[in-house]
Amino acid sequence: MTENLDLLMFAALVAVILCGFPVAFSIAGVAITFAYLGWLTGAMDISLLGAMGQRVFGLLSNEVLIAIPLFVLMGAVLEKSRIAEVLLDTMGRLFGQLRGGLGISVVLVGALLAASTGIVGATVVAMGMIALPTMLRTGYDPRVASGIVCTAGTLGQIIPPSTLLIILADVMSNAYQQAQYEQGKFSVEALSVGQFFAAALIPGLMLVGLYLVYILLRGMLRPQDMPPAAADLAKPDRSEILGAVVPPVLLIFAVLGAILGGVATPTEAASVGAVGAILMAGHRLGYSPRLIVFGAAALILLGILSGALPVRLQRSDLSATDYTLGALYAGLAVAGIVALLLALRGTIKAKVMQEAATSTLTMTAMIFATILAAGIFSLVFIGLGGEERVAALLEDLPGGPTGALLFTMLFVFVLGFFLDFVEISVIVLPLVTPTLILMGHDPIWLGILIAINLQTSFLTPPFGFSLFYLRGAAPPEVSTGHIYAGVVPFIGLQAIGVLLVWLLPSLATWLPGALF
Repeated sequence: MTENLDLLMFAALVAVILCGFPVAFSIAGVAITFAYLGWLTGAMDISLLGAMGQRVFGLLSNEVLIAIPLFVLMGAVLEKSRIAEVLLDTMGRLFGQLRGGLGISVVLVGALLAASTGIVGATVVAMGMIALPTMLRTGYDPRVASGIVCTAGTLGQIIPPSTLLIILADVMSNAYQQAQYEQGKFSVEALSVGQFFAAALIPGLMLVGLYLVYILLRGMLRPQDMPPAAADLAKPDRSEILGAVVPPVLLIFAVLGAILGGVATPTEAASVGAVGAILMAGHRLGYSPRLIVFGAAALILLGILSGALPVRLQRSDLSATDYTLGALYAGLAVAGIVALLLALRGTIKAKVMQEAATSTLTMTAMIFATILAAGIFSLVFIGLGGEERVAALLEDLPGGPTGALLFTMLFVFVLGFFLDFVEISVIVLPLVTPTLILMGHDPIWLGILIAINLQTSFLTPPFGFSLFYLRGAAPPEVSTGHIYAGVVPFIGLQAIGVLLVWLLPSLATWLPGALF
């Protein structure tokens, strides 16, 4: 009995979470209970829990994870200010006359929102409330419409900037360093969030392409499932399209361009994204829009000029040109700050900032509480001998490194039916990934395979979060059965995506190799 406490601990965790207890408390409670059980039975040295303080301090001082609340704020501001709604309406009217056109517009908007918000729940709920009723009125099969909305919403997990990728980058970097230590290397390399963002970009766009091909083929083979929109639907003019599409695209270029170009760290780029989202919201709400546009342009110009022509005002050998540039940069910064204050005043008046801040605080607290609790859980699991058991299990599997990876992917896929991506990332992955890396698997390629797999966990019944989000936002004529049936083809497309990245590793490794 005592030698199997690690297995019983994992089973108890799944059981407690399925009973509906809050996740963070469930993880920490199960861990503490089994720590004392292990101590009483002599299976664990209780002094191991003394390392918990170091783990908490390590989490709180982790500069990578600071990007999470900033990216969440960026997404929350864009959602609460209804920028996503305008984008969805415009794209729907643009593609509506095609067979399957509304489905295409939902996927394209999902991809744009994924790259500018990274929040699955907000995207699914927004599209469930805006796009789903329109699709049903047009005559779409409820299952097809539900499947498209759910799946497009989950793109926020694989297309950067993504909370999943930030957490995964931290976990995989720690696993990679641990594997190097075990190989006897003491000058270890670390992996960055930027590398994982770059690695996920092509696979994320590949998934968008798979969804679009499926929708077009289904529209041709089963036209009754996805009829074109009504002929009297007003097509947007060029100014409407540019007004809806250009601001999110500029924000995406500012954030991802800064990270992938090496100009800023993910945390710095996340702050740029949050400021950009606030400026966009202020402009969208109509508070001094011209001044906000001028201020935003000043900040963009400041970023470009200061990168191309940096000035160090503390130096003693400055020329007149340096002083002129310094004055210009100061003026541009003041113009940007004024625009930001005007946008903040507008968003506070419209109650957008208060709602966005509440949403950000709630989600950030949930993520960090789960990571903290998972630190306790993994410490106890290691103390009970679980890490050695997992390593031995993977090494003894038939098929060598490929067999071990296949088992891990199937195990993560099955866990996705019951657990959230945060729990799987911070509890399960630290136990299996060091062994897989030691077996010779590339850590970045491995991370992207797991990321696509974890994205699927949002779609798998009975506890797929996207299914719950849509169930809460869908019209009454859409049943839970419709939603479950609608996501099945897209789960198959996710599996094809995993297979393509498995067979063609360069899809995940080429871009980070070229940029970093």
